[in-house]
Amino acid sequence: MTEKTCPITNGLPTLRERPFDPPQVLRAEGPICRMAFPDGHEGWLVTSYQYGREILSDKRFSSAATHKHLAFPSDRAQDMGEGIPGLFEHMDPPEHTKFRKLLAGQFTLRRMRALTPRIEEITAQYAEAMLRKGAPADLVADYSVPVSSQVICELLGVPFEDRERFEGNSAKLLRLDLSTEETQAALMDLVGLTGELLMRKQAEPADDVLSVLVNGEDMSLPEAIGATLLLLVAGHETTANMLSLGTYALLNNPDQMALLRADESLIEGAVEELLRYLTVVHVGVQRSPTEDVEIGGVTLHKGDTVLIHLPTANRDPEQFTDPDRLDVTQGTLSHLTFSHGIHQCLGQQLARLELRIGYTELLRRFPELRLAATPDEIPMRSNMTVYGVHELPVAW
Repeated sequence: MTEKTCPITNGLPTLRERPFDPPQVLRAEGPICRMAFPDGHEGWLVTSYQYGREILSDKRFSSAATHKHLAFPSDRAQDMGEGIPGLFEHMDPPEHTKFRKLLAGQFTLRRMRALTPRIEEITAQYAEAMLRKGAPADLVADYSVPVSSQVICELLGVPFEDRERFEGNSAKLLRLDLSTEETQAALMDLVGLTGELLMRKQAEPADDVLSVLVNGEDMSLPEAIGATLLLLVAGHETTANMLSLGTYALLNNPDQMALLRADESLIEGAVEELLRYLTVVHVGVQRSPTEDVEIGGVTLHKGDTVLIHLPTANRDPEQFTDPDRLDVTQGTLSHLTFSHGIHQCLGQQLARLELRIGYTELLRRFPELRLAATPDEIPMRSNMTVYGVHELPVAW
């Protein structure tokens, strides 16, 4: 393959021409091409499903933060977590293995099945509250965010009364348009909050993730703080945005919504299709080869930064039939939304469970759910590292 240069010269565009589709410019020269990062680093952009999957599972590629570059133009610093141990998504084995091994038992299918009745109770509680409040409602503030917040709080062992503190700070950490000072202040407040919580769990352990972390063998308090930050922010933001954006996509595709209403057994496959179609982690994931590696006829040199753009890889026509069409009848599909390889999302089964229950509750409780605003009036999260909608006005 001849080496190509991408038609973007200052990092990834985050604005989308259409709300559910990746920026079209990212498909122009794929599947792998040179990319200029905003700081001047000459790295690579991968938009191919096949090549992305290969790289994510190749042990010759590192996840270490030392090789990462900010993928989008921003005034914020590259690595807001610099100096905080425990952020295991930026680690390679054996350090990474220590965290995954300790936490794996908290996210098993068995544990998720045990959580199912409680998640059903939480979603029913907020759906009922929406009904009592009456239309119009904001699906983000009234349903998606509190559902995902309460679930992750209970799993981790975070008091729900601390919800506003961690939600506000989490949102600031994901903003692309805030200064380094603002995001650093939010990070430090979260560090303080998690430190306080972990010290309580150290003194009085409970059956929750925080207790497992802080009392784990060979686990320091600073490492437990970093791991908690990662689980708290990632576990809350991604699911909340998928609940809202997925509902918006279904309302925008009434034929697909009608199919789900007619046959609830489609929900499991529909969740996988929505995860593929929307891919809310829209700034991609980065890896760096620890030696020269050839992918797709192109040599990626040791130390190069490689950005795998998951939303575009999940629309690869070489992998998916009619990839730009939402089709809830396709069933379970192989997608890269939860990444791949040793860094595949630890909480993916929890996310799937929340989405299946969350969408099903909306379908049952609101048979006439509709948008209460025009598409032009719905604010998209183009200024965030996790995509979605800031608000979703709905009525019924």
